[in-house]
Amino acid sequence: MEQAHPQTTLAAGAADRTHAWIVVGLLFSFMLINFADRAVLGLAAIPIMQDLGLTHSQFGLIATSFFTLFSVGGVIGGFLVNRVASKWVLAALALIWSLCQLPMLLSVSVVALVVNRVTLGFSEGPAYPVALHAAYKWFPNDRRAVPTSLIAIGALAGNGIAAPLIVAIIATWSWHAAFGFLGFIGLVWCAAWLLMARGDPVTPDHVSSGETMARLSYRRLFRCRTVVGVQVVGFCAYWLLTLAVVWLPAFLTQAFGYTPAQVGWIMMLVSLGQIVILPGVSILSDGLKRRGVPSRLACGAVACASTLAAGLIVILLARSEGSLAIIVCTVVAFSLCSVISVLGPVLVAEVTPVEQRGAALGITTAITTLAGPLAPVVTGLLLDVGTHPADGVRTALLIAGGLVILGALAGFALIDPEADQASNSQIPAVQAESAERLT
Repeated sequence: MEQAHPQTTLAAGAADRTHAWIVVGLLFSFMLINFADRAVLGLAAIPIMQDLGLTHSQFGLIATSFFTLFSVGGVIGGFLVNRVASKWVLAALALIWSLCQLPMLLSVSVVALVVNRVTLGFSEGPAYPVALHAAYKWFPNDRRAVPTSLIAIGALAGNGIAAPLIVAIIATWSWHAAFGFLGFIGLVWCAAWLLMARGDPVTPDHVSSGETMARLSYRRLFRCRTVVGVQVVGFCAYWLLTLAVVWLPAFLTQAFGYTPAQVGWIMMLVSLGQIVILPGVSILSDGLKRRGVPSRLACGAVACASTLAAGLIVILLARSEGSLAIIVCTVVAFSLCSVISVLGPVLVAEVTPVEQRGAALGITTAITTLAGPLAPVVTGLLLDVGTHPADGVRTALLIAGGLVILGALAGFALIDPEADQASNSQIPAVQAESAERLT
């Protein structure tokens, strides 16, 4: 067998590293568009309710319709990407989003808006796990947190950094124009991805522990304490993140008295906070791993501590009165609760065989995002039942903060990748012993 020339191998490795970051950059923008598509409904909540004559509860149900098939889409996409190249799956998802948004340029009914959100939710359900699965092919386990944080920042930037632009489009033209603009941007991304992205790395120098693990039954995989812990913490944090996407703009306007323009800037501050916190936490986590700190502490404990702090600050937000305190609590709480969305997938990938990684990430995302259908409806009911919207807002924040604190405490007790890896490594030997007894 011919051996590759050392210079050729080095050149291929350098090309792989360069392309790895190109892929991360494209996936950053992919998730930015993804979350901007979600956030536009919340940013246009008041004009939509006025145009269509909706109550808070009715609008909450429309927002919840986004999650009707979201988890189903996540599971299907996770299994699909185990068999189909992620390049084509990602392009198909972006195309579907765009085709969903463009018809919203026309005058629409409540039914059309619901159909838009259901279809969009189904096609966006697999987006984050499929994007991470594509990125993880280019990075070993102890270098995955940083690219994960950048991809997650893209998602969060769509909810915040794009907010002033979307608000300006709504104010200048209409909420219909904002939907159409996002549909056009989705088509542009799809073309760029197909032109610039390629498949897997040329050189096999990105192999990590997950690539050498024996295949597990999905029943055993989803009984791993780390996977269960990530799902519990993720579910509770996603409840809070859903409030940020669907209700936070209305909270800030109706309960705290900010103007729509001020809300857009506050949402951008949340995204800027996430841009600072998520890479910093990821660099810390990867650095601790490379120094030999167990992943249970370097990754799991960091994620749970961040989530716990977010829950405590949300409760403080519910009690706050001053403008500065409200802005600071909003920015810090909604930034810290996003940490589990970065470190959680890294933990799941660490205990999952590579050939099952797409499905594991997809199913975990599907379970954590089950909070999505619940949070908007519960919050809408609280707002309608209360004598004043501000009372309902503060009650909703107290409930969300308490839920997040409980989830973080459960995560501290459950997440332990090293214990799961030790347990799973015994499976081939046990299976071999069982086979010998049968023969």
